Amino acid sequence: MGKADSPATASGQSSTDLLIIGGGVMGLWAAVKAERLGIRTTLVDTGGLGQGASYGLVGALMPHMPDKWNEKKQFQFDALVALEDEVARLEAETGMSCGYNRCGRLIPLPKPHLADIARRHSEDAETQWLAGDRQFHWHVLEKTPHPQWLDTSIGEAGVVLDTLAGRASPRRFGAALVAALKQARSVRLIENNGVMRLGEDEAVLADGSRIAFGHAIVANGHQAFPLLESLGTPMVRPLGMPVKGQSALLSADVDIDLPVIFLKSLYVVPHEGGTVAIGSTSEEAFDDPSSTDGQLDVLIARAREISPMLADAPVVERWAGLRPKAIDRDPMIGRHPDHARILSLAGGFKVSFGLAHKLADAVLDELAGKPMAVPPSFLLENHLTVARGAA
Repeated sequence: MGKADSPATASGQSSTDLLIIGGGVMGLWAAVKAERLGIRTTLVDTGGLGQGASYGLVGALMPHMPDKWNEKKQFQFDALVALEDEVARLEAETGMSCGYNRCGRLIPLPKPHLADIARRHSEDAETQWLAGDRQFHWHVLEKTPHPQWLDTSIGEAGVVLDTLAGRASPRRFGAALVAALKQARSVRLIENNGVMRLGEDEAVLADGSRIAFGHAIVANGHQAFPLLESLGTPMVRPLGMPVKGQSALLSADVDIDLPVIFLKSLYVVPHEGGTVAIGSTSEEAFDDPSSTDGQLDVLIARAREISPMLADAPVVERWAGLRPKAIDRDPMIGRHPDHARILSLAGGFKVSFGLAHKLADAVLDELAGKPMAVPPSFLLENHLTVARGAA
């Protein structure tokens, strides 16, 4: 019996004030934030905590382009800036590294017209990429400042160097969040025993046990979509879908302060421990969610072509997994309009590690009856409207 729950009855039932379904980065942050608020919480996952899509390799923290500024871009900007302090606090609490670094990003410009666009973006960044007295930049350079990292032949029209982007190690980050929860006083952790059925105030787990809850946060990645769909109102379209991603880890002795390289959906990310992550594919049709194939080989070959440092770097790991893509692509956040005790914290396709801490705050604000400051397109209600065919 964990401190967060009442004793199980003979029928295998326990109770908790807050049930968090899913132990990926979204659910882990929600549990950490709930612990800091002193909320009696149970976190349940079908597998191991910090696994699934949150156990990937890439970890690029990429800002939106600074042009055409809107509420969604501002929310992500604020989250990326705040992540620095969030990581520092988590690392101080656990003594563990999250593999975080605001290392910047290099974007080659293969065509002359892209340089003109990039220069306009640079002006936009000087206006929009401001956080208090901190200014982040979108520099347009004639050539790469790191020719052994990004070959000078890549980027005929120059290269962008932005100072806002960064990276984190998904596995180190997840391990630090789990470590924080294992020393928590108000959180009970249940692994390898996921929620099979979700009711108004009770969840049934895979082993047949039941947990009564005051509120539940659905944060179990792509599995959140069918679980939320099971709550009633018929859908014309699914709330979301799993998208397969493939990535690889190469062994290479590179400076960990080198910027992330981004070129036409290819990410090249330096990490601690003499490794570089290469990713990622986005596959909506696939046969085996956990296998890697020639699509990953193509990414690895492209990375070797553009980075002299990686020309002979051996591959030490190949990875594949499923990421959650909501019907309206944006994160799916907030209270269910027809089920007041159930909230969503899901659908963070490719952006979860940069936003999860701020989205968790927003959902816990909603739970407490406070205004939830997220863009309207993030709201679960918005996604439900689209899935029900009303928009």
